[in-house]
Amino acid sequence: MISTFEVNETNKMIEQENLDVRTITLGISLIDCIDSDLKKLNENVYNKITRVAKDLVPVGREIERKYGIPIVNKRISVTPIAIIGSSACNSPSDYVTLAGTLDRAAADVGVNFVGGYSALVSKGMTEKDVMLMKSIPEALSSTERVMSSVNVGSTKTGINMDAVRLMGDVIKQTAEATKDSDSIGCTKLVVLCNAPDDNPFMAGAFHGVTEADAVINVGVSGPGVVKKALEEVRGRDFEELCEMIKRTAFKITRVGQLVAKEASKALNIPFGIIDLSLAPTPAVGDSVAEILQEIGLEYAGAPGTTAALALLNDSVKKGGVMASSYVGGLSGAFIPVSEDQGMIDSVRAEALTLEKLEAMTCVCSVGLDMIAVPGDTPNTTLSGIIADEMAIGMINQKTTAVRIIPVIGKKVGDEAEFGGLLGYAPIMPVNKYACDAFVNRGGRIPAPIHSFKN
Repeated sequence: MISTFEVNETNKMIEQENLDVRTITLGISLIDCIDSDLKKLNENVYNKITRVAKDLVPVGREIERKYGIPIVNKRISVTPIAIIGSSACNSPSDYVTLAGTLDRAAADVGVNFVGGYSALVSKGMTEKDVMLMKSIPEALSSTERVMSSVNVGSTKTGINMDAVRLMGDVIKQTAEATKDSDSIGCTKLVVLCNAPDDNPFMAGAFHGVTEADAVINVGVSGPGVVKKALEEVRGRDFEELCEMIKRTAFKITRVGQLVAKEASKALNIPFGIIDLSLAPTPAVGDSVAEILQEIGLEYAGAPGTTAALALLNDSVKKGGVMASSYVGGLSGAFIPVSEDQGMIDSVRAEALTLEKLEAMTCVCSVGLDMIAVPGDTPNTTLSGIIADEMAIGMINQKTTAVRIIPVIGKKVGDEAEFGGLLGYAPIMPVNKYACDAFVNRGGRIPAPIHSFKN
């Protein structure tokens, strides 16, 4: 049971420290919508989403009113569309019609985003997977709420380098298709390794085939709460520091547990997981980078940053798992550049580079996230960056991701403006040396030796 005392205790965190529930994400299986007729498939998908999700936004608003807990986003994730469209779609443009249907359904039920315009190709690609991947630029440039993800690697299967190479092209084409708005389409596209089936956070959310017909997943947030708590142990040793993070993470997660249970009951849909991830926003005081500074760094990116982030990530998980029986998704500390004012400041101070960010992703969730780079970055360089990050996930048995934005027409020193929670980002420099011969080899990087667990 969640006590009234615990609810009241959160009021200060909400009012003064930017605590919020970042998202209620309703996962919906579209398996029963599959049809060989494209028109009928689109009808089935629209009807299923609007029927199951019709009360999601009203229920979220009622929970906000009842407990005074801000719920920033109400979202939907669906079964990967590459699977759902495989019987009816015979071209990339056929898949784009499904993106339009998802967008229309999301608008009609009032959610912020719908995730699952996705393909799972860690070991190989079907003809239909390739069609969906090639359709992504048009799909994301012609819709507002659709989010796309492609899982190209895993610890068990290795890295599909053919898919990695293709995604370099897809990212650049998406940037070109949305160049009039700072290539914003790329903010809605993520490439993953070890993608979880139950992630509530966009753009990587999809409803895994192992999930029930519908499920409620909740993502909590609260970098500002953690930052404020750590001010109380300033100058003290690491044991006290970790204990404070754990206690704070416990409280934050209990808020998410309350929201999840209430939403599950009101919607009569099973509760899935709580995702503990510390997800920042562009708001001042709601920054993971500022937590790292409070731990003792002048800027995120200074020597000691990776160790501090490892400490933070581990302590958040240790505190959070005590607060809920069902913790899943990504559950760590996000380090997006554009969505975190402290990270932006670190880039401007030249304390934080792409290479340092890559090192930091070894110990946190999720990866190279919301990073703007020059618009003339070669497609093969984008693929090489993806390959490096996928390797970190594969070897370390963790989820990693790349959400990179080559902003057409902009160069290092310029800024890209995305708006809202997506924020803005300084254009970061990219290593100038080529990797064409590497990414053009084709085939698959084999799974590591420790993948053989059976």
